[in-house]
Amino acid sequence: MQRRDLLLSGGAAALAAMLPGGAFAADARWLDVRRFGARGDGKTIDTAAINRAIAAAAARGGGTVHFPAGSYANYTIRLMSAVTLHLDPGATLLAATPRDRAGYDIAEPIDPAYEHFQDFGHSHWRNSLIWGEGLHDIAIVGGGLIWGKGLGRGDGKDGWLKDPSGPGTGNKAIALKNCHGVLLRDFRLLEGGWFGILATGVDNLTIDNLIIDTNRDGMDIDCCRNVRVSNCTVNSPYDDGICPKSSFALGYARTTENLTITNCYITGNYQVGSVIDGSWKKMPTDFAPKIHGRIKCGTESNGGFRNITISNCVIEDSRGIALETVDGAVIEDVTISNIAMRGTIDGPLFLRLGRRMRGPAGRPIGTLKRVLIQNVSSSGASLLPSVIAGLPGHPIEDVQISDCHFQHIGGAPAAMATLTAPENELGYPEATMFGDLPASGFFVRHARGVRMSNVEVETIAPDPRTAFRLEDVDGADFLGIRAPRGRVFALDRVTDFTTTATHGLRDQALAGPTTVTL
Repeated sequence: MQRRDLLLSGGAAALAAMLPGGAFAADARWLDVRRFGARGDGKTIDTAAINRAIAAAAARGGGTVHFPAGSYANYTIRLMSAVTLHLDPGATLLAATPRDRAGYDIAEPIDPAYEHFQDFGHSHWRNSLIWGEGLHDIAIVGGGLIWGKGLGRGDGKDGWLKDPSGPGTGNKAIALKNCHGVLLRDFRLLEGGWFGILATGVDNLTIDNLIIDTNRDGMDIDCCRNVRVSNCTVNSPYDDGICPKSSFALGYARTTENLTITNCYITGNYQVGSVIDGSWKKMPTDFAPKIHGRIKCGTESNGGFRNITISNCVIEDSRGIALETVDGAVIEDVTISNIAMRGTIDGPLFLRLGRRMRGPAGRPIGTLKRVLIQNVSSSGASLLPSVIAGLPGHPIEDVQISDCHFQHIGGAPAAMATLTAPENELGYPEATMFGDLPASGFFVRHARGVRMSNVEVETIAPDPRTAFRLEDVDGADFLGIRAPRGRVFALDRVTDFTTTATHGLRDQALAGPTTVTL
């Protein structure tokens, strides 16, 4: 046989091995779910067949479970170590609606000593479309779709109720607990329920190139270490987009640390499904005040956040970026850089140290310190300014903001300039928690070591408020500030204040404590 014939026959053999009926038979580590009985017709419940394929791969020491094009209706899929799920383009993992007392795995019990330290959804993993616990070296990859059509939202708006006595509703697309070596890449996720991805106590986690178009949280990264989130698109109009947390769900406080979020697009203003299908249909105009779709560290904050970077992201029609510690946690060493924001419905930046203290009794109030923010361009934000708000005796410390432009719509009524904001120490942390605020750009209260350089605050419409209002701040340095003509700073009990090269103001150094308008 000639060399050319050998090559052709070898190619034909390889192609034959990949045809239906013998798919990937040449590679024993690739297992086609159809060979285990999956129908992929969108009607037959394929759960048992898929779980058999996963168990067979694990029994061989690991491998890839392959989903050819088709729609695989499922209840709970149980992952195993050293197993990859590969979804071909055209393959859909479809969360079926429970019926005839068949449905998702029931939520596992949790110690009543700490079950109320976080929401129900954060305390359970098994009532999900896909879950795994205590696993290693697992992956979900490929160009297919995970559609949580039959999942609940966990907020009573599902249209059908959870059955507490047996298999019932699922409310998460992917839930992982105490795993390591996890890769989620290239697939699309539609209508993920309460959480599209819930990762709790997961280390060495990579989330890359996903499109998440969902009806509540896009992804929650809770008590995790060494995490890379990159190149993702998240549309989550009803809740947060990318949400690092540090809850007490593991039964102890564990820090979320060494986390990078980069090259992502986050929004909350497109109808669910319209980002995946490419139609990009905006939410109704009257939905605008309800938009979410932000990056938020918190609210659950028992274990803390350390070594976090958020960079090279576009954030559109959302609630911006929030760093929140209200349950006794530490937030420290955070850098936020190269961010483009448009249409933020609240303040573009929200840094809050509070004392909700939902967690074990006796914990001290947390700390929030060493935050570096640079190269942020924000346009069309609401009347609410960015907020940096600690507590009396517990200041937010060492915040540096540089090379930024913050544009707000402006046009506040005159009375807003003289408002006194409540402390609301126990309130749920949101930029709206203090009501309207007497600043057009930044409201800073109970802080130490605030430094801003080359920062501009712009209002589209004239606004009677000062651009910056500082209350109970020790150490505030402003260099090269630009703001609307008129009053730039309102200081109340501010110590060690300097302003240099601020447009329209002479250089000043005030030892304080000072209460003055400049």
